[in-house]
Amino acid sequence: MRRTILVPVEYTFCDAHIARDGSEVEATSSLTLGKDTWHLCLEHDVTFGRYLCDALGAPSENEVTPTAPDSMPVEPVSEPEPEPEPEPEREAAPVVEPDAEPVPSVMIAGEVPGYDWTDAREAVRRMGYEVVGRADESTVLLILGDGGDRNATKLRDASERGIPVMDVRKPGRFRDAIRAGELVGGDALPEPAKVDRSGVSERERNRAVRAWARENGYTVPTKGRIPMHVRHAYEMTHKDASEGKGIAA
Repeated sequence: MRRTILVPVEYTFCDAHIARDGSEVEATSSLTLGKDTWHLCLEHDVTFGRYLCDALGAPSENEVTPTAPDSMPVEPVSEPEPEPEPEPEREAAPVVEPDAEPVPSVMIAGEVPGYDWTDAREAVRRMGYEVVGRADESTVLLILGDGGDRNATKLRDASERGIPVMDVRKPGRFRDAIRAGELVGGDALPEPAKVDRSGVSERERNRAVRAWARENGYTVPTKGRIPMHVRHAYEMTHKDASEGKGIAA
C-alpha cells in the first residue's frame, strides 16, 4: 500500500523581485547593512554589488603585514659540568694460596714379615702415607722389618732427625697396625749391624742363596728379591759353619 507523506519545505525568495513585481525567485545570497538583511537572487546580487562599487568604490584588499611571531623566551643554556676523571683502578693484590700440606711419609727398612715388598708398601700408601727411601721434613716414621738393622742409611736418617721407630719384626705386629688403621712408633732404634764384605758379587751371592734355599726346602722365586727370612737363614747357617771351623782350628 502506497502512502504519500507531505513534508513542508521552506524557501527563501529574493526581496528585490518581491518588491518589484511580487514574483517569487529563490534567493541565493544575502546583503546585510547594520541590522537589516536582504535576501537576493543571483541577478540582484550582481546588480546591487555594482551599485555599491560605484557609490563606495571597490574595496581595497587590506595589506596583511606579517607579524613576527612572539619571541619565545630563551632559556640560558648552562654548560655541562666536566665529568670527573675516573680514579685509576688499583691493582688487586695477588691472592696467595696457602701451600698444600705435605703428605706424611714413612721409611721401610728391611722386609715386613708376612708381606712381600710390594704389598707392604701398598698397605702403607692406603693409609695415606708416602713411602720414601730417604727421610725428609715430611717423614714421620721408620718401619723396621727383618734385616732393617743392616740399612745403615735409614737408621742414620732416623737417628739424626729423631724419627720414631715401629719395630714390626715380631710376626703379626704390622698386620694388626694396618687393621687398626694406625702406625705408631716408640720402639728402640737398633744399632746398625756390621756386614762383612767379601769379594763375591751380589749376583753370585743371590745365586748361592737360591741354590741353598732349594736344597733346604725353602721356596724362592727364580728372579726378583729373595725373602729376607731365607737370606737371614742362609747367613746364620754359614755364620755358624764358619764359627765352627774357627773353633776346630
